Amino acid sequence: MRRAVVIGTGAHLPERVMTNHDFPAHLETNDEWIQTRTGITQRHIAAENETTSDLATAAGMQAIKNAGISADSIDLVVLATTTPDETMPSTATKVQHRLGITRGAAFDVNAACSGFVYAMAVANNFIKAGAARRVIVIGAETFSRILDWNDRGTCILFGDGAAAVILEAQENTNDKMGGRGILHSGIYSDGQYTALLNTTGGVSSTKTAGVLTMVGKDIFRHAVSKMPEAVTQGMKEINLPVSAIDWLVPHQANMRILASVAQKLEIPEEKVISTVSGHANTSAASIPLALHLGSTDGRIKQGQLIACPALGAGLTWGATILRW
Repeated sequence: MRRAVVIGTGAHLPERVMTNHDFPAHLETNDEWIQTRTGITQRHIAAENETTSDLATAAGMQAIKNAGISADSIDLVVLATTTPDETMPSTATKVQHRLGITRGAAFDVNAACSGFVYAMAVANNFIKAGAARRVIVIGAETFSRILDWNDRGTCILFGDGAAAVILEAQENTNDKMGGRGILHSGIYSDGQYTALLNTTGGVSSTKTAGVLTMVGKDIFRHAVSKMPEAVTQGMKEINLPVSAIDWLVPHQANMRILASVAQKLEIPEEKVISTVSGHANTSAASIPLALHLGSTDGRIKQGQLIACPALGAGLTWGATILRW
């Protein structure tokens, strides 16, 4: 069986760091208040002239280098983002060109904070169908562009960044470990909940980008139920117990959600990889940023089982389960 195997990762964060101390006094917040409720201490903010494609390109270049491959060997670029450079063309086509990829296809996927999980599902299906041999999946966001900086309930939560993984088609070794690669890619949505997390504008509605709005308590409730369910369902489909998971690498929304998801899955805290303290919520970039960190600092090792659940606007949610 053909599997989509991760052969390289890369990441890029904007140079500017905004700490909790940098928020203006009129927001009536402080470092202790933010850390207690979210676990966030800082976030990276894109420069005025820094775009989503800039971040995505830098992350993609690093992933290609770390994979030890040539850019021209990549068949497909799937870019998960809610904050594209322009309405059209897709930001992925700009990144494709800047990475030196001259063949195949490139397109964006918009599933908000679930974007990376959705993009991995797309890439996995291309590889399983034999339509692509190497795919670069990138999560990249400049969420600071759509924040209401006077809304304490949202502006403290988000940051900018990008990360990428290279997937390569490999034949399943069918060993006792189950073989490397993506074992499960489940994605779901329920449009009745669109009002819980959205923006106040759009091309067709207001001709503006709008700013982010969120019903935080309801999003929390859905996240701590749907993310564990997606993992449990995925593990059931691959006939493995949840206890077989070596690392839980969830969407990095806030520490309370991460802790609740791990608790429901009965996964100990030491098996959760988190970047939320230093990156805040980077939406579609959050899971690949955490994967890159875990794989480069030595925690994630080849052959280990990784579960990556997410929930985002739509509502959209799902989980990618892979053996590294």
